[in-house]
Amino acid sequence: MAITSRSTATGRSGKVTASGVEVVQRRNVPGAVLTYAGVVLICLWGLLPFYWMIVTSFRDVGFTFDTTPWPTHVTWENYSTAFSTARGNHFGRALLNSVVIGVITTVVGLIVGVFTAYALARLEFRGKFYVLGLILGASMFPGVALVTPLFQLFTNIGWINTYQALIIPDISFILPLTVYTLTAFFTEMPWELEESARMDGCTPGQAFRKVILPLAAPGIFTTAILAFTAAWNEFLLASQLGGDKVQPVTVAIASFAGAQPHQEPYTAVMAAGTIVTVPLIIMVLVFQRRIVSGLTAGGVKS
Repeated sequence: MAITSRSTATGRSGKVTASGVEVVQRRNVPGAVLTYAGVVLICLWGLLPFYWMIVTSFRDVGFTFDTTPWPTHVTWENYSTAFSTARGNHFGRALLNSVVIGVITTVVGLIVGVFTAYALARLEFRGKFYVLGLILGASMFPGVALVTPLFQLFTNIGWINTYQALIIPDISFILPLTVYTLTAFFTEMPWELEESARMDGCTPGQAFRKVILPLAAPGIFTTAILAFTAAWNEFLLASQLGGDKVQPVTVAIASFAGAQPHQEPYTAVMAAGTIVTVPLIIMVLVFQRRIVSGLTAGGVKS
């Protein structure tokens, strides 16, 4: 017997099975409406501040506090002001500093994190889970408690206002993230492929390089994006350990100076914030499929 379906105005749909019994299903229309309404509210909650930042970045300085919800008195002057050095701002150099710090931090953190996570996932030794717990516990240590000892240490060895004073603490912050994420990914990886490669004549290093790393590419790529974003957004230690020479964009934006004393250049700050945020959003949108696949690849056992 053919399977048919019908819908009524009461929100019910029916299916006739091969035995001739009609199964009636009720559609939960109010629940679906509430679900979509909740999704819309969450999206608005997350996107409205960013939208308002963009709108303010295009407004003339004289209309900074205009509450019109769309761009008015549009001007590009705020973006040129953000890159101007006439008022002691060094946004262009700070942007380059953030790229250098973020890239080096991500590369070093991934190299150390990949080997550490592989060892924790592949090797069997006593206390392995305690080691992983210790690594995670280190990530919970408040950063504000590290400012004074790190400042004293780097002052003694002459590292204040240098790249290494910002990169080394950032590496210590992202390592727990990389180790934890990649350990979960490596644990669910089929080790039979590595054993097959070694049976075919590959050394352990060749099996790791030619088999394990390609399979772990989604997880490594996802971890790299998360680590770079964390290094890009770091502010506390950078504001205390770095000077004008190596300060990142987070510190540079906070120190923007206005045309007049005690004047806060809100529109220029919004323009700089837009410049800093847009590349990250574009990167996440372009690679969202890889990010999702990397985060979920190690979560299901086959």
